[in-house]
Amino acid sequence: MDFEVAIGEVSRFTGQVIAINIFENENRLTPQVKQLDLALDGTISKLIEQGEIKGKFKEITQIFSMGKMIPTKVLVVGLGKNSELTPDRIRAAAAEIGKYLRARKGDTDIKLGYTLEVPGFEPSNLGQLICEGALLGFYSFKNHVSKSSEKEGSITFNIIISPGENIDSWKQGLKTGSVCAEAVILARNLVNEPANFMTPAILADVAKEQASRYDLDIQVLEKDFMQKEGMGGLLGVAQGSAQPPRFIVLKYTGKITQEIDIALVGKGITFDSGGISIKSSDGMGDMKGDMAGAAAVIAAITAIAQFKPAVNVVAIVPATENLPSGTAMRPGDVITQMNGKTVEIISTDAEGRLILADAICYAKKLGAKNIVDVATLTGACRIALGDVCSGIFSNDQDFMRKVISAGDKAGECLWPLPLKEEYRDLIKSDVADLKNSGGRYAGAITAAWFIAEFADSTPWVHLDIAGTFMLDKERGYLVKGATGIPVKTLINLVMALAT
Repeated sequence: MDFEVAIGEVSRFTGQVIAINIFENENRLTPQVKQLDLALDGTISKLIEQGEIKGKFKEITQIFSMGKMIPTKVLVVGLGKNSELTPDRIRAAAAEIGKYLRARKGDTDIKLGYTLEVPGFEPSNLGQLICEGALLGFYSFKNHVSKSSEKEGSITFNIIISPGENIDSWKQGLKTGSVCAEAVILARNLVNEPANFMTPAILADVAKEQASRYDLDIQVLEKDFMQKEGMGGLLGVAQGSAQPPRFIVLKYTGKITQEIDIALVGKGITFDSGGISIKSSDGMGDMKGDMAGAAAVIAAITAIAQFKPAVNVVAIVPATENLPSGTAMRPGDVITQMNGKTVEIISTDAEGRLILADAICYAKKLGAKNIVDVATLTGACRIALGDVCSGIFSNDQDFMRKVISAGDKAGECLWPLPLKEEYRDLIKSDVADLKNSGGRYAGAITAAWFIAEFADSTPWVHLDIAGTFMLDKERGYLVKGATGIPVKTLINLVMALAT
């Protein structure tokens, strides 16, 4: 999908399709839509008056031009009520256009003229939202489909703007949106890959490719390094699998200093069976995506490298499988994490926090001033918040507010859950410093408390994306399958830290 910007009248566009937006219950037409309505002999305004075009959110009405202009079709896309307009609705509207055109059989290689005139949004903002929505809504994952029944067409979005508008601002917005969307798509692709195509070694190779492409420093560290550093959590989880673990460190340097302004830590369980505490077979296939946190931080740092903010960032990924075998970690075992804390293993299916703990210890060793970890950590968070909001926990309220703000801008909802001291008692152990599961109740909170033990006094935020990393059905520009959440949040956060 390509994007272009041109100054002119949308009614004079020479491609195959025009798309416009209408607010619900509003008869007032914007200048560009008025010109288009005039060229169609008042068809748009008549259909609005007759109630055939209502402007309801994501509702699409197709009008045939009947030879009155070069484009053969006009798509009228509803934005809903003007008072309820949000950035996410603009993204979703752009996504609906792409999905609608893709669904039309025989429509391939489409040149689309699109105009969007809404109050309260800067051109750069609109360009970014349109680009993100269109690219992410048009996304599909077909890497393993041997034969396609239909040719997958391409779409060129030609944004038509009026004289006097800042074309450079529009172009900059489209460029920003493209970088952010491509990062999200990278994360989606990694999560959607079957586990036999996304082992720890393959994930490390992907990280190497991205590092080479975007001039990032990278280290891919293996078992001997983990043993030297005392990473008992990562080694313990990895010991049940024939696939060797990897510890991936990507670094972007935007300042002369060597200090690390922020570490992005992503859980990289490339397949999670639960280990000896094996999961139910129902839905286990989705556990190929238990590395969604890793995918998010790898993807985010590729976008950060393109924007080049004056900030130093490190992305850290502990990567392994969690499988049952004769060598696997057992319930009742005691392991020692990188910082020397001992952990009693209550459930081998509470493995993500073990590998994150070692990664956070390593981030602290590097001197990271702030830490964000991202993980598909607990089913409890999914039960609590469903698939709409990710859970957010923190030991620093100011830092948490910055992350929530970055999520709001991205259209990625983050909902705070409490880290009250009373919950910490649930992870006390009789035989070790901690236990890795606090039981059935408050599971998302006790998991966060476990990780907090290793963040200690460093400003830290934990994002539990267990409910949001994958959808069973599409929602706006979030298609079925991997969502790529919270890549845009991480990008926005780092950019905000640089200002």
